[in-house]
This record gives sequence, C-alpha cells and structure tokens, in this order.
Amino acid sequence: MKTIFKKTAFLLLLVLAASCGDKTKKAATEAATEAAATTLEIEKPQLTFGFIKLTDMAPLAIAKEKGFFEEEGLFVSVEAQSNWKNILDRVIDGQLDGSHMLAGQPIAAGAGFGRQAELVTPFSMDLNGNGITVSNDVWSKMKPNVPKGADGKPVHPIKADALKPVITEYKNSGKAFKMGMVFPVSTHNYEIRYWLAAAGIHPGMYTKDNVQGQIDAEVLLSVTPPPQMPATLEAGTIYGYCVGEPWNQQAVFKGIGVPVTTNYDIWKNNPEKVFVMTKKFVEENPNTAVAVTKALIRAGKWLDEPTNRAEAVKILSMSQYVGADEAVLANSMTGTFEFEKGDKREMPDFNVFYKYNATYPFYSDGTWFLTQMRRWGQIPDAKPVEWYSNTIKDIYRPDIWEKAAKILVAEGHIPATDIPDTDGYKPATTDFIDGTKYDAKDPIGYINSFSIGNKD
Repeated sequence: MKTIFKKTAFLLLLVLAASCGDKTKKAATEAATEAAATTLEIEKPQLTFGFIKLTDMAPLAIAKEKGFFEEEGLFVSVEAQSNWKNILDRVIDGQLDGSHMLAGQPIAAGAGFGRQAELVTPFSMDLNGNGITVSNDVWSKMKPNVPKGADGKPVHPIKADALKPVITEYKNSGKAFKMGMVFPVSTHNYEIRYWLAAAGIHPGMYTKDNVQGQIDAEVLLSVTPPPQMPATLEAGTIYGYCVGEPWNQQAVFKGIGVPVTTNYDIWKNNPEKVFVMTKKFVEENPNTAVAVTKALIRAGKWLDEPTNRAEAVKILSMSQYVGADEAVLANSMTGTFEFEKGDKREMPDFNVFYKYNATYPFYSDGTWFLTQMRRWGQIPDAKPVEWYSNTIKDIYRPDIWEKAAKILVAEGHIPATDIPDTDGYKPATTDFIDGTKYDAKDPIGYINSFSIGNKD
C-alpha cells in the first residue's frame, strides 16, 4: 500500500516539476528523487512474527499498535508463543517470518550448539531488563550478609557472596540448591552463571555428552519458561531464578520473593533480546527485511520517549501482548524497580529500547555470547580468534540496520547522529559486577581471565 502511494506521489511530483518554473521545478525534482530513493518494493507484505510474554517484546507491539509496520506497507500479525524452543523451531521451519528471540539463540544455531540453522539478527530489541529473584526464605538468610546503607536498606549491587553461606547451609542439610533460568543459551543463563561465578560459586559445566550444564555445579540451574517462574518459585521447586520483566516484579507483588540484583548491575547496558529472521528469508525478501527493521527502529525510539512509557504500559498489559497488570509492568517500565517490598528505587535505564545505540546489532555484543558458550562448555572445543569474528559476522547484520536507519534519516524520522560511527565493535569495557575487562577483539584472552570455566 505504501509502495503504491509513494509511486503515485513520485509521478505527481514529476508532473509538477514539468509544469512549473525553474526554482519550483528544481525543488519538485529533488523531492521526487528523495521519494524514489526511500521507496522499498516490499516482496512479502503479509508477515507473522512471534514473541514471548515479556516487556522486552515491546518494539513489536508498538510497531504494530502505532502503525509503524503499516506505514512501511507491512501487514503484520504478532503472536505469543509458548516457549523459546517453540519460537526457534517455528522460525527455522518457516511458520514464523521472524521473532523476538533470546540474543543467544541465533548465535548458538550458527555456532553449532542445539538445533543448527542460518539465522540473522538485523535489530537488537533492548538493553538490560532482567533480574535475579530469590525466595523469601533464601532472602531472609542472605540479608544478614548484605551491607546496609545509612538509610538501613541493603546496599546495591548485591553480589552472590551473600548467597554463598546459604548454599552451604542447604548442602549441609542434604538439599541441592536449585535455581531457574529461561533457556540454555539465554542471557539469563549466562548472567546468573556470571553472578554466581564472580563470587566463586560454580554454576556447572556443559560437555558434548552432558547438555544439562550441571557438571561440578554448586547450584543446579534448570529451564523454566518466563511466565511460570513465580509459580515455580512459590511451589518450592526452585529457590531463585533469573528472568525478564514483569516476572521479577510479579514475585514482589505476590509476596513470594525478592529480586536481589538486576542485569544492569551484572553488565551495565547489556544486550538482551534480538529480532531474528532466517538468512533465506532475508536473501529472498531483502526490502521487506529493511522495512521491518525501519519500523522496529521507530518503535524503539518511540518507547524511549519518557512521555510514552505510560501508554506503552497500557499496550503491553493487553491480553494479546504481555497481559500482566499495569501496576506490575509500570514498576520497571516507568524508570523504577522494586526490590524488597517497599524498597522501590529509581532505575531509569532498567529498560532501554533506543538510547545508547540499543537497536544496533554490535558484533561485540554477539561475541560476548560466544565467549560464554565456550566458557561453560556449550562450545566444547577451543576455537581460533578469527572464528569468533567470522561466526558473529554471519549472524549479526548491521548492514541491514544501517540501510534502514539511513532511509529513516532521509525521511526525517531519526537524526543522522543516531547512526553510530563504528566498525561494529564497542570499546573494551569493565562495566561488569566483578570489574573484569571485556574486549571483543580478544575473546580468548577474556575467556582465560576467569578462574571458573574453560581455558583456551
């Protein structure tokens, strides 16, 4: 529809140019040329995208509800899926044209862990957004080990050092300490492992023959789908979990658990979810892939306007999207986060959808996941340094993002300064809970810097 409209506008501008004076003719011709330059011939306008009921699916909901997809000539159905494996399988099998996905999923598929496929990421959906929550019983035992501020409240970030004696107590009483995460290649798995290992707590290893990830584990990590986390904690099946919102705040509202840290404190402004399509889809529908990316970039920008967050909460609370109570969603989406009940703190960057070049698919973000897969044994054999860069460049596609962004600049939707001047790699950083330096151009050195995990 948009393509037809732009073609019509282009022809009208050319007619206008032919019938006017020189100055008007020049302006009309320039306008016609610009219109032609930003026209995308959409190969597949009818699309179906998947998502899991988490607040970080927001760019998909906003792109649909605010008409950004439709303005690109795209007619999109957005459908909730039961779990991350189902999403991966349905994208690979072509039942979904694309999906909200864990950042590690397309990377694992390309690196050879789990189901293998050629998937691409042209758009990063958000930064931060996760937390680690423990049961009330575990928190009551952790709390004496946590320093207090002048106001009597726990000092954040809370490190897993406070959990270590609790794990020992459980072990001495003959109970394995069990925690949940959402998927073996999820950010949540790597974040909870990072948090535990930084305190000297072994979270377990994977091998070729053992994909449970519990070899030598002091904490047994297992998979629970995000919406089921609070109920699983309440039932006592697990004693804590790492998950995205709103399922940490849900534990607070239900009075069954206490979030002890967020992934902002584990790795400041870390990448979280991505939007994924198959390489085949992108090759067959290149303009459609760019148009989708355009709509999602606009949605991210809209979401990071503070005045829009209240409306975003209302949209996400709809049953076809996240379906959680507005009050639960607002706790994190409007710049605050509640830890122990009543301990609500300002956290303006808990959910970031556009700032800090959040939508750009940086190679360095993807490489971090590869280092963690190797660290914990999901990639069982050592790889040369060039393997890391070659692998991630097949999956992360900033070229698609940049094409979309440049058209958005020409259309006046975003400023040119929002396109980063980058080779795809962020500078080295120590913004981790343990202060360890991460340089994506030295992945092997990074892997070898840890006391717990594989060494290459």
